[in-house]
Amino acid sequence: MGPDPKILDDIARVAGGAVNIASGMQQQIREEIKSRMDDMAHRMDLVPREDLDRAMAMIAALEKRVEALENSGKNTEKKSAAPQKKDTATKATSKTKKK
Repeated sequence: MGPDPKILDDIARVAGGAVNIASGMQQQIREEIKSRMDDMAHRMDLVPREDLDRAMAMIAALEKRVEALENSGKNTEKKSAAPQKKDTATKATSKTKKK
């Protein structure tokens, strides 16, 4: 005598139902954990990752602009300093020509 096929079918249905229930519970647990983590992050006034990435990109761009402005300011100082030297040389040459 072998096991009754009806019993095996019933056991398979119960096992399948248990798997479905476990899967549903797993999904509910994940959603609950996510919800609680979101609430906690909101209470802690944390910044979303996308906003942080955007802010970091803006900071990098501004640093480049400041560096470029500083470099252009140095170049302007060098250019403005160079003509002064030429002016004094020109004045000295013009004084010698007048004599």
